[in-house]
Amino acid sequence: MEMEKYEVVVIGAGPGGYAAAFRSADLGRRTLLIERDPMLGGVCLNVGCIPSKSLLHALAVKDAALDLAEHGIRFSAPALDLDALRGWKESVVAKLTGGLGRMAKQRQVMVWNGQARFTGTHGLAVTDSIGQVREVEFGQVIVATGSSPITLPFVPDDPRIWDSTAALALREIPKRLLIIGGGIIGLEMATVYTSLGAVVDIVEMSAGLMPGADRDLLRVWEKRNGGRLGQIHLKTRVTAIEARHDALWVTWMVGEEVGDPTPYDAVLVAVGRVPNTRNLGLEQVGLAPDARGFLTVDRQQRTAVAHVFAIGDVVGQPMLAHKATHEGHVAAEVAAGLASGMDVRQIPSVAYTDPEVAWCGLTETAAEAAGTPYEKAVFPWLASGRALANGRTDGVTKLLFDPESHRILGGAIVGLNAGDLIGEVALAVEMGADATDVARTIHPHPTLIESVGLAAELFEGVCTDLPPLRGKS
Repeated sequence: MEMEKYEVVVIGAGPGGYAAAFRSADLGRRTLLIERDPMLGGVCLNVGCIPSKSLLHALAVKDAALDLAEHGIRFSAPALDLDALRGWKESVVAKLTGGLGRMAKQRQVMVWNGQARFTGTHGLAVTDSIGQVREVEFGQVIVATGSSPITLPFVPDDPRIWDSTAALALREIPKRLLIIGGGIIGLEMATVYTSLGAVVDIVEMSAGLMPGADRDLLRVWEKRNGGRLGQIHLKTRVTAIEARHDALWVTWMVGEEVGDPTPYDAVLVAVGRVPNTRNLGLEQVGLAPDARGFLTVDRQQRTAVAHVFAIGDVVGQPMLAHKATHEGHVAAEVAAGLASGMDVRQIPSVAYTDPEVAWCGLTETAAEAAGTPYEKAVFPWLASGRALANGRTDGVTKLLFDPESHRILGGAIVGLNAGDLIGEVALAVEMGADATDVARTIHPHPTLIESVGLAAELFEGVCTDLPPLRGKS
């Protein structure tokens, strides 16, 4: 069989990979997209951010309905149909994956399913699920192979041990669930299973949950979740898990003290992810990952080999779908000869917990670590008419400013729908807006988004929704 030839080959069809392939095709280039799994969309669409948000939305509506009792509207106890809930989640995924397949055809992007491996500087072999091999020659290649959950060496092979994919499969609701890792994935799954009725404990090695978020935001989260979650063990390390017939017996250490084994019906391991750069044959194209498995790229997503690009999780933190999408566009455009590059001032992060926690640009934690001067304004949602009307005043909006120029350096929001609200702050940081730009933008009232404008007004000393600040006029 004659070897097929393509101008651009993209390995991996996650958010970054399919974005790169589609952009490449839109630029008139003959493009091949290779994906080892049957469906396009990668981890995010199939077993990550989309199915988790489907579950989080459904359960948030259920919880909100119960909260309405305080507003004078009472419902009977909700009846949980686990099969129907799982079906809803899967239907959302199916609509999106089907849409990607149709868009690939519309753009004339060829799609191959199989495991890709470099055979030379311009060649790949793709092995499908039944062992058949196809070879392809390319002019340029974009590596977008994503990442996989970190596994712990002492964890036994047992169906009651979950990674994030297994947790989202929603096979059962354990009575007692332990989550190892207090990052965003772990806390989102804690939100899901707590709402489903499980008692959820969390073990985290570091001194605080949700690394990357400022501690004042976490205090708001902790105030709402303190009575909903089980035990939260910080500065704690799991050392052993014994799979017995009756339960998973987990042992952990706090400092040098070893605790007694504790039984759980399921354990979710959510301690991070590693890049998928093994078994690609990168040495055949003249590349080697760094000690952590990442590929090094420049601001145009080029590796050390000029015709090889890399995007998404394989190039390092933050491992976020929206970052990968932008990198995919840049790689496709640079490969086509356009003057493009990753020139960004911020990449937003969101924890879709209850309440949601979102931030972008400079954080207080990062500013203090780097010695970067800043000033801030914090608007409490207790003064927000919409938050009061919603019965959800457990939120704050915070903006950080350059002390001299008053340019917005970053911001954070914790509260209902914080992930949707952070977009305005992200745009303000990216556009180099200052406090006056945002404060004098007329925001709709009553809304939660006006808290961004009110925080800017507060910094400028012109906020009339709070008591006057001394020294501001």
